[in-house]
Amino acid sequence: MERIKDPVCGMMVSIEEGRPAFHHGTTYYLCSDLCHRIFLADPEKYTGRTTGLSPGQPDIVRRIAYFSMEVAADPRMPTYSGGLGVLAGDTLRSCADLKIPVVGISLLYWRGYFDQSLDEWGNQHEHPVTWDPKALLRELPIAVQVTFENRSLKIRAWQVEIVGATGFVVPLLLLDTNLPENTPHDRELTSWLYGGDTRERLAQEIILGIGGIRMLQALGYSQIERFHMNEGHAALLTIELLCTMKLAGPAELDFNTVRSRCIFTTHTPVPAGHDRFSYDLVRNGLGNILPLEVLQMLGGRDELNMTLLGLNLSHYVNGVAKRHGQVSQEMFPGYAIDSITNGVHSATWTCESFRALYDRHIPGWINDPFSLRYAISIPNNEIWAAHVEAKQRLLHEIRTRTGVPLNRNAFTIGFARRAALYKRADLILSDPNQLRDIAKQVGPVQLIFAGKAHPKDEPGKEVIRRVVQVAKQLKNDVTILYVENYDMVLAQLLTAGVDLWLNTPQRPLEASGTSGMKAAHNGVPSLSVLDGWWIEGHIEGVTGWSVGPGPTESSQEGEVNARDSVELYQKLRWVIAPLFFQHQEQWVDVMRHTIAFNASFFNTHRMVQQYAANAYV
Repeated sequence: MERIKDPVCGMMVSIEEGRPAFHHGTTYYLCSDLCHRIFLADPEKYTGRTTGLSPGQPDIVRRIAYFSMEVAADPRMPTYSGGLGVLAGDTLRSCADLKIPVVGISLLYWRGYFDQSLDEWGNQHEHPVTWDPKALLRELPIAVQVTFENRSLKIRAWQVEIVGATGFVVPLLLLDTNLPENTPHDRELTSWLYGGDTRERLAQEIILGIGGIRMLQALGYSQIERFHMNEGHAALLTIELLCTMKLAGPAELDFNTVRSRCIFTTHTPVPAGHDRFSYDLVRNGLGNILPLEVLQMLGGRDELNMTLLGLNLSHYVNGVAKRHGQVSQEMFPGYAIDSITNGVHSATWTCESFRALYDRHIPGWINDPFSLRYAISIPNNEIWAAHVEAKQRLLHEIRTRTGVPLNRNAFTIGFARRAALYKRADLILSDPNQLRDIAKQVGPVQLIFAGKAHPKDEPGKEVIRRVVQVAKQLKNDVTILYVENYDMVLAQLLTAGVDLWLNTPQRPLEASGTSGMKAAHNGVPSLSVLDGWWIEGHIEGVTGWSVGPGPTESSQEGEVNARDSVELYQKLRWVIAPLFFQHQEQWVDVMRHTIAFNASFFNTHRMVQQYAANAYV
């Protein structure tokens, strides 16, 4: 039974028997009702000695609240579906490393996103995830309420602690409605990530945005200065802040004060991708929280656009790559939209063999990823040895999962990300004979695909079927695998163990992309369309290779696909595969440059420091 010190009297008290009190986001435990009353009367007097959340951890005043619909906090927790959640997790990990006083807020999904299985024809089947939140999270002894459709929803919070390299803790609060006080239907509102219809999606965004603000207040996070919305899902927090400030002060809505405290990051490069809700649905769900004309002024006349809401009530708005910032500015010309290019958490995405390599040659890189610039002087033979080890680990895992023994000497290409049509996973399969010819004339080639399609995304599911069908067609010449159930663990192995990372999205639909950044941390070069982050990271033949024209050139979609396909095969056949098989020293030079130029910059330490300098000030 864990015992900690009562901050008032100094006596030891067990967490199970103590009276909890909350201050600045920290849980304190008092041994008696008397100490509890004394503490609540003047908590500042007694804080800073101990913390009930992490004994010995100094009490930290949290200044920033980071809201995201999904967060990949731990590979064992199915609270994410893809890049948005992984970015959020990496952001909080870097905040912990850099001692940024942040608290994270998201939702707890009892059934996760889904487990994926594929039949022999490539048809995707979805299955509920089974996991026990109680084994990984701590339930907090407090609840708040929000109103949805004229009834009260009770919300509780679970906490996971993200511990930085120096022991600094970033708390992440995960909200859920699976409580007996709620109706059976309402208990299911936080069961599935991105599940349900538009009405249930609105309910989740109410729980996140409005419920999240109320939970922070209930837990004693009273000194939050900045509210960071990671995409529009959390934009309703601005409405709650408006209402809270109205109750606390003058009758007028204080738009300027709310705006001064909010930050909005958009990840969506096309108008159709932004969350919108009809005002009938909003009024039914939220009631008369604000006059309709105010909602229309902030979120759009015909329907509530969550991106517009975030734009109108944030003092700082950014896209997630330089090109994406420009695209967003063109979509919303009346707003000042900056750009902070995404990154990945270096310590999380660097595999064991490369970690050991960097430890030998670049001491301190894990706390200062910019020092990976010095990878330029690491000997080629050591880089290659680290890569061979990473590749062997990947092939072993693939054989364990699928039973298929892959060729360790084959040129191995990886493509793993959400199975959406615009990602064009099947572009490299548009002319199977080209792949067959490369394998016969240059050297053995094998492709590893992974990624889930949203359960309602039929075009995305068709892409998976197409990959599986071509794999059957080429099985005697080129090995192609589609590995089920893509997650963080598989992503770590794939981005470290393949020889080439492929990314072929339709322009300009890739806001940023981060998988190529993960590959770069392990010396794996990219072959990618010039979109998102690759516009900034690409140096032809130095850090990798491009596919197709630059971002400012445009044509009909069919013409672009055909042109990209031709260039993709030409570069593989005449440049990339020959370099890999016939000029290993030059190949490893590209690997070295990939680390030194790209891993050193495209990391969340740099990204978080930019947010601190530009948005959190």
